Amino acid sequence: MNKALSQGEIRKYNYRLWKILIGAMVLFALFIISIGFGLFGELPSFRDIEHPKSNQASEIVTDDGKVLGTYFVQNRSNVTYPEISPNVINALIATEDIRFREHSGIDFKRTFTIILYNLIGKKQGGSTITQQLALNLFSDEGRQKNMVKRMLQKFKEWVIAVKLERNYTKEEIIVMYLNTVDFGNQAYGIKSAARVYYNTTPDKLTVSQAATLIGILKGITRYSPTRNAERSLARRNTIMGLMVKAELLTGQEFDTEKEKPLGLRFNAATVNEGIAPYFRAVLKSDIRRIFDERSITKPDGTPYDLDRDGLRIITTINYDMQVYAEEAQKEYMKILQASFLKSWKGRNPFKGKELQIEQGIKRSDRYKALVLEGKSEEEIKTDFNTPTKLTIFSWKGNIDTIMKPIDSVRYYKMLLRNAMMAMDPQTGYVKAWVGGINYEHFKYDQVKMGTRQVGSTAKPFTYAVAVENGYSPCFTVLNEPVSIDVPGGEPWVPRSSGTVPGYLTLQKGLALSQNYIVAYLMKQVGPTAVATLAKKMGITSDVPAYPSIALGSFDASVYDMVGAYSAFANKGVWTKPTYILRIEDKNGVVLHSEKPIPVPAMNEEVAYIMTRMLRGVVTSGTGWRLAGKYGVKAPIGGKTGTTQNNSDGWFMGISPQLVAGVWTGCEDRAFHFTSTAQGDGATTALPIFAGFMKRVYANPKLKISQADFEPPKNGVSIVYDCNQYQQQQDQNTELDEKLGF
Repeated sequence: MNKALSQGEIRKYNYRLWKILIGAMVLFALFIISIGFGLFGELPSFRDIEHPKSNQASEIVTDDGKVLGTYFVQNRSNVTYPEISPNVINALIATEDIRFREHSGIDFKRTFTIILYNLIGKKQGGSTITQQLALNLFSDEGRQKNMVKRMLQKFKEWVIAVKLERNYTKEEIIVMYLNTVDFGNQAYGIKSAARVYYNTTPDKLTVSQAATLIGILKGITRYSPTRNAERSLARRNTIMGLMVKAELLTGQEFDTEKEKPLGLRFNAATVNEGIAPYFRAVLKSDIRRIFDERSITKPDGTPYDLDRDGLRIITTINYDMQVYAEEAQKEYMKILQASFLKSWKGRNPFKGKELQIEQGIKRSDRYKALVLEGKSEEEIKTDFNTPTKLTIFSWKGNIDTIMKPIDSVRYYKMLLRNAMMAMDPQTGYVKAWVGGINYEHFKYDQVKMGTRQVGSTAKPFTYAVAVENGYSPCFTVLNEPVSIDVPGGEPWVPRSSGTVPGYLTLQKGLALSQNYIVAYLMKQVGPTAVATLAKKMGITSDVPAYPSIALGSFDASVYDMVGAYSAFANKGVWTKPTYILRIEDKNGVVLHSEKPIPVPAMNEEVAYIMTRMLRGVVTSGTGWRLAGKYGVKAPIGGKTGTTQNNSDGWFMGISPQLVAGVWTGCEDRAFHFTSTAQGDGATTALPIFAGFMKRVYANPKLKISQADFEPPKNGVSIVYDCNQYQQQQDQNTELDEKLGF
């Protein structure tokens, strides 16, 4: 029989028990204090908490405030509390931390409840939102899997959570949490998630959308709306049920919202995806160069990282115009590519072009990778002739196929490329930039980085010099071969196809792109004057003072050519094409800004005469299809251009508020259309300009007027009305007869 404990023994056991409990509490307190002092691993300082490190994406913003794209390691963009919908806050609190507004970082009641649940096999998480934030911000290694390490990590989270609660408001904590959490699909933070999944902003997220996004946090793969839609939908409805339980949503609202589909408007967050990828790549390179040249660094002297430092780059690009330019390209290039391949049907386009194929092999990423692996030329040759799995670009989408890599080189040699840029001639602001046909497959930018022979689009430079020297567009010239002496060399005698016989006015000569007429003018004004004007109009590539530049024998970029033509539309003033307005750090401090500087290139009268002559190209010349076939009837001037062997097709178009240039051709000039009828600029480039302008004019929000060019306020001394000019000439003849000449 057990003997009952005496009162003394009970007091003794109680005393020991209290000693153990108090000792354990003291030891635990000392343990927590030692964690706070960093004895079990360094903890963030108050400064670290004030300025937490996170990979924040830099945003590229259009002139109308839309996000064009981001540069990121983690696609993270921060927002403030007022920029987040209450639906998101309510969904998060109801799901993750119902007593968030009451506790001071650690919810002990919930913690001990969770321990009991785990002991009976009902595994649940006990971290508060503040503790989860601590883990997200300051744990580089993520959640530990080892139980002992995880326990130590948990206690560190407690210490950091208390520090966070002492130094931040509840609103600031919840914002920091939503800005740092991973929503999957390269969307870090609620702003990126709203854009990636619903193409909206966090303040506009509905109850069901907010619940869907918060649902992802329980498992970014398991509850991903793009990978596991049914599971995501069920989780969304569960969260809305928790919101009802927490009295953050009414039962009636729940009944309505739970019937809705996920309704995703998914926009993948990758560097290659989205609009204007070529522009974004060029912009990134330019910003790095600007920061380096101007020594723009962070306050601590370290360089800015565009992928991590959350910069905001405000550009001149217009979102709608960029979309229209890309749509116009895609729409027409599908048709043109089919026409190009059809023109070579039954013929071998690779005959005699072994050198070009060899160059294509050596330029390929595959060849470079094999060289880095130490493969010999023979091994590389074998590799390129061995069928393998490849993903090939086509206008119908990527094609997964098995083919020899050398055949893919041949395939791409016969693939037409295209580039386009549009700008406001009055401000110099670039509005649309399409550097190629597909950035995923072809990274080279053909707007600014690449140059091609400009052909007849250079003719207006010679005409402008002639007008500046007093020639009227109505001056007549016999359209016959011209020979121009070249110092120290053979005379230059241009060739011509499609020659219109007889006398032609200069206006008609430009409209019909007649080589002999522009050669005649070159003989009168000289190549030095023309080269000088081209340089004044912003052509940065080499323009040698040689007579052939009248026919566009030199190479130039789309960027430079659009800038040059803008001087015609802007009353003779050239403004360097500009696409950066300003660059701000994540706090809104302006690090760099740009303002275009206007430079007079020609007098206003000459520029106006050139707009009339370029209008003639469209109304009654090689650009007639713009209005006649494609229905763009606004007062637009333009010039087609086609180079030797139809290797390059150009169209330059000008209006008072918008100037654009389009180039089309194969990567290698040795590959081209078989006939000028199929490969001239009017066929290969003009239709894309037409598709772009039709869309622009159809959008009243863009406010692009269809008004004509304004004449100079002081009038025009050079006669451009050919009826009036003829009358003057007839009067001069009568006077000559009376004077006996």
